[in-house]
Amino acid sequence: MAVTASDQTGLKRLLPPIGSTAYYILLAAVAIFILGPLGGISAAYMNFSLGFFVGGQVLAGILGSAVTYGYGPEGKHGANYMQTMAASVAMMSGMAVLIQAMVWLGLPEPPTWQLVLYFTCIGMFGVGVGMLYTPILVDRMQLVYPSGFAVANILRALTDKQLLKRSIAKLGGGTLGGFLGGLAAMKVARIEALGISTSTVGAGMVVGARIAIPGLLVGVIGYYMTPWLRTIGWLGPNDPFRKIGFVLALGTILGAAIVDLTLIGFEAMRRFRQKQQEVVPPSEDWKRVNTTRLIMWVTFWGIALVLVASSVLQQPLLFVITAVVLVFVFVLINGISTGISDSNPISSAFVVAVFLLTTLGLRDPAVGLMCASILLISCGVGVDMQQDRSTGWRLGTNRVIQFRYQVIGIVMGSIMAVVLAKLFMNAYPVLKIDSFSNPNVEGAQQWQSAMTYKFVGALKGLTNPQPHIMKALFIGIGLGFVTEALRKWIKRRPAYQEFVRGNPSGPTADFALDAFLLPSPYASSFGGFVSLLTSFWYAFGGVVASSIETLAKKKNVQPAEGEVPADMSTTSLVGGGLIAGDSLAALSLGIYGLLRTVL
Repeated sequence: MAVTASDQTGLKRLLPPIGSTAYYILLAAVAIFILGPLGGISAAYMNFSLGFFVGGQVLAGILGSAVTYGYGPEGKHGANYMQTMAASVAMMSGMAVLIQAMVWLGLPEPPTWQLVLYFTCIGMFGVGVGMLYTPILVDRMQLVYPSGFAVANILRALTDKQLLKRSIAKLGGGTLGGFLGGLAAMKVARIEALGISTSTVGAGMVVGARIAIPGLLVGVIGYYMTPWLRTIGWLGPNDPFRKIGFVLALGTILGAAIVDLTLIGFEAMRRFRQKQQEVVPPSEDWKRVNTTRLIMWVTFWGIALVLVASSVLQQPLLFVITAVVLVFVFVLINGISTGISDSNPISSAFVVAVFLLTTLGLRDPAVGLMCASILLISCGVGVDMQQDRSTGWRLGTNRVIQFRYQVIGIVMGSIMAVVLAKLFMNAYPVLKIDSFSNPNVEGAQQWQSAMTYKFVGALKGLTNPQPHIMKALFIGIGLGFVTEALRKWIKRRPAYQEFVRGNPSGPTADFALDAFLLPSPYASSFGGFVSLLTSFWYAFGGVVASSIETLAKKKNVQPAEGEVPADMSTTSLVGGGLIAGDSLAALSLGIYGLLRTVL
């Protein structure tokens, strides 16, 4: 229901009433013309320079809150709509590396309109699939989604004067630290050598040691296994563990997901039988989604994607359809990974898709790039959809409106992906040089383009099939399945639950089980996707946060009357600030680099 102008006072009189047409137009204009491009430049810069990027949600959340501050606490929903749209633009802009990969491989680049149309179809399909999994991952499993958690805290704090007063020091201090640390990590050689990322430390602080330590554990195991893996030919003489580790990690997530989805299916059937005679209470208005329309959306854009890929871009129908089917698997897997560790392994989904298509006879790198891009973009925007819904779940934001803002961002982001690719590669010609084949080219260290490097390496491997990749994937599936099944069996036993609740050493034993003895595959997989140093900093953030919370409990520190909500703890605010600061650092460097070149 719209708020009339007579209900507004102070700064509100200068703003359109909440719920009015002008209100939604204002939010869309700011998001698509200001916040989206800023996040897009940040994402493209980080992807070209490092090979990964910090999601645009946190950055857009901070800037968007400034626009809706005048609305008071209710402004959090408007800011959430803006960050949702801006994050879509940023995610799609980061896909500019696909065009860089075409250049590295010497492939003919399709006309601009064809690329924009193709990216748009993939994005629209991906957000629909991501929305389909929202009831499972967000509502039922209630995964953390650290960046989504950080955005929710930021929006609540920056749109509520009272919360802002009580949280500004923690959030602002974390943001300043993240900004300075982000600049230093990308520009100071000694700090860069440490592999530190303030956003990684911040994500670790949000999830805690129980989730963060398993990633480091797997990283250490992989480090000591590397010499053996080289002797059996699974790694090259100088390859790091994660070159095969990401395949094992994806397998463990898939194995664990098989267990969880089976249990969810059985429980859904049991509840259906029990509630056939019961009256199901309606969902809250903000949570309602028309499932029939959503399925129609996914079907329409899935068909459109297949037609554009096969008819406009002349891609083989079998490989296109296979890639579309794989999206339903990987959006779920990557969603669970992001929900627990804040790591969305989109490049790993791309590479594994290439290997899976190879088993069906794929031999053309150009076809591999175009078809695997379906997985890359869909996992990016689909998981963003889930992360944005997790923010909305904490705030009570209308899901249908949020969905509409996201799909508008997809269109703008598809255009920006092509524009930024051309802009950056013209501004920095070194980005056009194939660093995979020419690793010592001057400037390659500044522009590592690690994601493009991974794409090109996988596609060039089409001429040299690697059967050990599939072996590693199936080994990972087996490990993940057994581990998750054992965890479920142990934690559901009444004797174990009583031990954890009633024995003084019970909580410690439960922590040891989760962190060291039998960690969740969703958490431990992080160590297979990233370098050992990254795993260390992620675990460092988790240990710091858990230590602070443990000390507070021992001292019996209780929140004072009027304190921030329980889920806006000191560690979550500082951690969210670190993530936000890193985003601002990347944005600053990206804009500075482009302006210096142009001017």
